Amino acid sequence: MGPVRSELMWQAVVDAVEIAGAGDLLDVLDLGGGTGGDAVRLAQLGHRVTVVDPSPDALASLHRRGVEAGLVDPVRGIQGDAADLLDHVAPGSFDLVVCHGVLEHVDDPAFALSTVATVLRAGGHVSVVVSGRNAAVAARALAGDFVTAQTLLGRSADDWDLRTMGPRRFVPSELEALLVGGGFVPVAANGLRVFADLVPSAIVDTEPGARDALYALERVVRTSPEFSGLSAGLQSIARLDLSPAPPNPGG
Repeated sequence: MGPVRSELMWQAVVDAVEIAGAGDLLDVLDLGGGTGGDAVRLAQLGHRVTVVDPSPDALASLHRRGVEAGLVDPVRGIQGDAADLLDHVAPGSFDLVVCHGVLEHVDDPAFALSTVATVLRAGGHVSVVVSGRNAAVAARALAGDFVTAQTLLGRSADDWDLRTMGPRRFVPSELEALLVGGGFVPVAANGLRVFADLVPSAIVDTEPGARDALYALERVVRTSPEFSGLSAGLQSIARLDLSPAPPNPGG
């Protein structure tokens, strides 16, 4: 097992694939997939993977990673982002979009999700992972930065200022509302890194069995609302809603 944090994030991708595909091989878009740590592992499992990322250096690393992994079918790398996604990929071309660590940085998360919905096939899924606000509040308070903790507590994802406050942070209800508003039906919610970011690395790296035990604990509490709202990462796996819109009584 690698570092607990990275393995938990990889497991979040695996959870999404299992829900989206039920054992089938999928066409997967990793939006903001960077150097392809997850994308290459998915490709090794047989999935057809495309990475869209704005960094040419990251995409070059993705290519090298794929070559080193000996992939028969390489991961397709495209320079772009959520804003120009439809310039690079066709509508209705993916079974699953992995959107991890993206909505914190975009100007308009709702627009980004609408673009994701467009590139999904009917009944396709999205896995969204965002930073948790409650965890950030606790971290700042524990560091003695009570002013910032109170500032974070008093803001919502809707009125977040990326320029002055850094990456946007969410609470679970905000993420769910964003997905529902974008035409998705949430089917699973997980808390990622409830404890992993708090436990000193010295304990994890030196205590026999501590790494595996921490990973197992994280997997147990990931679906518990009492804990997931406190996690550093919030994951929602959602299905594109195929139900017809209700009739407009005034139309």
